[in-house]
Amino acid sequence: MLQIHRPRLPALLASVWLTFVAGACMADSPTKLYSQLSAAAPNLNPAVLQKALAASSCAVAHGVASPERLAVIDFSLPSSERRLWLFDLAQGNLILRDLVAHGKNSGMETATSFSNNNGSYQSSIGLFRASESYRGSHGYSLRLDGLEPGVNDLARERAIVIHGADYVDPSWVAEYGRIGRSHGCPAVSQGAIREVVDSLKGGQLVFSYYPDPQWLSSSTFLNCDAGAQVAGLMSEEESSGG
Repeated sequence: MLQIHRPRLPALLASVWLTFVAGACMADSPTKLYSQLSAAAPNLNPAVLQKALAASSCAVAHGVASPERLAVIDFSLPSSERRLWLFDLAQGNLILRDLVAHGKNSGMETATSFSNNNGSYQSSIGLFRASESYRGSHGYSLRLDGLEPGVNDLARERAIVIHGADYVDPSWVAEYGRIGRSHGCPAVSQGAIREVVDSLKGGQLVFSYYPDPQWLSSSTFLNCDAGAQVAGLMSEEESSGG
């Protein structure tokens, strides 16, 4: 029988979780939502799922619009594995699971180095908001805005986007033992790009995980700091006139 590992969240997160759940019109309790998603994605590390939901709920508590969908990338897994999960939070189910690339300077088969710097050709970790879709040199793509200051907030400036790539394909795994690498973008397969972009554009959330000790201990979203700053949120609100 499948065993669902329930998250043990700090007491201070209780009200944040309730805000997250109610705002997104999701399951009637955070435990139920976690259980639904965990059952839908049994190959996703329960600790990673817990962190993704906790970070998302903390962001919502600090002004980010409550999402209806959430993508989780587990960069602790090798690129030969399907390490991208896309969830429908309103229904509590899995939309897709697929391959996703990391930056060429983050590692070979497995990513081990991450950066927020221009020209690094490394992936970034942390919580992102998926913004507008567009058509560029890689075809139909999706811009990402990093929400964590100093961790991923230069994503737009770095042109870190979700796009389709021919090198994100099982045939590469069969031949090379891994998929190809990007310039830092979480590139997905050509067969999945439209569904990924259409599911996430317009303000849904993307959580990229790696067990980096400094990030785990300092991220205001993972630790739900009462004074958490959300990168870019204030300037966007001001520019919208609201």
